[in-house]
Parts: sequence; C-alpha cells; structure tokens
Amino acid sequence: MKKLVLLASLSVFLLNCNKKPEAPVAEIIPVDTVDTAEKVVDTLGAKSFCYIGVIGKDTVFVSIDDNLGTITGKMATKNNEKDSNKGDLSGFKAGDTLKLTYEFSSEGKKDNKNDIYFLQTKDGLNEGIGEKDAETGKYVNEKNIKYSGGRNLKNVDCNVVANVLK
Repeated sequence: MKKLVLLASLSVFLLNCNKKPEAPVAEIIPVDTVDTAEKVVDTLGAKSFCYIGVIGKDTVFVSIDDNLGTITGKMATKNNEKDSNKGDLSGFKAGDTLKLTYEFSSEGKKDNKNDIYFLQTKDGLNEGIGEKDAETGKYVNEKNIKYSGGRNLKNVDCNVVANVLK
C-alpha cells in the first residue's frame, strides 16, 4: 500500500511539473475611459508669417499665409515723401522663393498690379530686383532677378503688423 501511495504522489508531482505557466491576462480598459485629449499638431493648416522692413524713413509691412505653398496676404508701404500704398498679395511658393502678385491702391489709382518676388530666409524676406514691363508690372525675365540690393524685411510678431494692414 505504501508503494501505491508513493507512486500516486510521484505521478501527481510529475504532472504538475509539466504544466506550462499561464500567460498573464491583459487588463482590458473600456474605451470611454481612455484619455484622448492629447495635443494634436496641425501640419496641414496655413502658416502665418509677418515681416517689417525699414528703409530710411519708409516702412514696409507684410503678412503672409502659406497654405501648402499657396500664398495669400497683405502688404503696405508707408512712404515718407510720396504716396503710400496698401493691397493684397497672392501667389505661390517655389522652393524658397515667394512668387507673388501685389494688387494695390496708390496715388488715388485702384487696380494697380505688380509682380513681387521674395527670397524667404530664416531671418526674413529679401525682395527680388529685376526689369519689369512698365505696362503690366510683370518681370521681363525671371532668371535675371537679383535678391541682393532689394528691400530686406525681418521677421516680427504678427500683432505688430496687424493694425497697419487692417
């Protein structure tokens, strides 16, 4: 009988040794208790930039919105000894160059149009200088535009520019 009890005990012991450990059960969290209030970064919306340039006693104010390369905005030039102008910018971004059309009012005339190109840098904008058609205001040859010697505009807080461009 002792042999039978010893054999049964040994069998139970061997069966327990061959058992695989059970994987821990993952805790299930109900969906309504998950915190989804993470900050979402909008990488597709329009990016706003503002610039100011002071040349002597004249000041240029620019505000642009870049919506995936499509540019819209406003520009105003406050001239000391001649008429100032104010108007809208529209165009597109090609690499680091903003190719814009400036529609503005000046000297009592409305519906003036000029091409205006800016080279966008980390510090601001450099205006392109080149020969323009006197009648259309468009650049004669884009390849001959120089970005040195033109107006340099520096990055500023858009609150500084907002009141001027209203």
